[in-house]
Amino acid sequence: MPLTDAKIRNTKPSAKPIRLTDGRGLYLEVRPTGAKLWRYRYRIASKENAFAIGEYFNDKRVGHVSLEGARRSRDEAKLLVRQGIHPAHHRKAHRSAAGSTFEAVARDWLAQKQASWTPQYARKVEHFLQADIIPQLGKLPIRDVTSAHLLAILRQVEKRGAKTIALLLRQWCSAIFRYAVCTLRAEGDPAAILTGAIIRPRTKHHTSLSRDQIALLITRIKSYGGQATTKIALQLALLTFVRPTELQEAEWSEVDLERAEWRIPANRMKMGEAHLVPLSKQALELLRDLHALTGNQRRLFPNRRRPKTACMTATTLNRALERMGLNGKGSIGFSAHGFRATASTFLNEAGFRPDAIERQLAHKERNTTRASYNQAEYLNERSALMQHWADRVGEIGRAAKSAAPAPNHSLETH
Repeated sequence: MPLTDAKIRNTKPSAKPIRLTDGRGLYLEVRPTGAKLWRYRYRIASKENAFAIGEYFNDKRVGHVSLEGARRSRDEAKLLVRQGIHPAHHRKAHRSAAGSTFEAVARDWLAQKQASWTPQYARKVEHFLQADIIPQLGKLPIRDVTSAHLLAILRQVEKRGAKTIALLLRQWCSAIFRYAVCTLRAEGDPAAILTGAIIRPRTKHHTSLSRDQIALLITRIKSYGGQATTKIALQLALLTFVRPTELQEAEWSEVDLERAEWRIPANRMKMGEAHLVPLSKQALELLRDLHALTGNQRRLFPNRRRPKTACMTATTLNRALERMGLNGKGSIGFSAHGFRATASTFLNEAGFRPDAIERQLAHKERNTTRASYNQAEYLNERSALMQHWADRVGEIGRAAKSAAPAPNHSLETH
């Protein structure tokens, strides 16, 4: 008689295994431990075999098989047996193939590399692989992926004007293939021969603002009709000249208003080293204003739609600059990265030591002993240059002539 869920549930374990037969080779073995295991008994070449289907449980837990599911697996296994194929051998081969798709290898590679990457870089790599590579190559066995496959994708990315991303994708794919070779899942790197297929674009340095353009920026920030947090973020970007991602992902736990310090942890820095930002009086005033808005949350600039789980998006500041008429077509082409170049230009002209400026810009010092020495040596000078820069910005702002503001759009991407 076929099994029922009621019969299975009511069968209690005993000192010896109990076998409950369902029919057509399917049975359930109830172990003394209480485990209930599905088995399918079959013959190939006159030799009896048992195929382990899984453990019984009448719900959808991962790894558990219901009565209905066991019968489906039994029927699928019977088809294989008729072809002389052992179901266990087929399942092993299928799992091996699934673990050797391009996507599976790529995710293994990502997991291995994440420990040595900053979180933002890891997100960048995963984002572009998921956007451009995985949808087209993910399900292919990695051994079947050819240079022609990759080149077609790289050309698509290049065509949309993202040459730098195409170059990075080739580089990352090459690393994935090398990892596949090391783990015996591929025999070569078809991305290697594509070196040079995409011509590297000429480096475009970030625009540095002139004195008059800083005045225009300050005027337009004041008249901007967007979110108050965005206006504060733009002003802090100008005063602290940290990288945009370092500002967007900032957390209140990093900021000490009493000591006038902002300590950015190593895992959020591009160079992987903790960074100290001395805060000017003007920056402190902005942070106190911001604290009244977001001080009860983890981040200084929480995402407007997902404040508990995400920060301000990478495009927010540039979109605001675009609406102010400072970025985009027909503008001076100023982006959020340009705050760093602007501060560096003015501070060098003011006579501050280049080493102190470079340290405050968090540029990598190749000599680690010298780097440690410089961090302590230049701290007083860095505090002075930060206050000098904030005072200079304030002077420019006060002397700014009235300028017609750009349309005050309040729609932003957070």
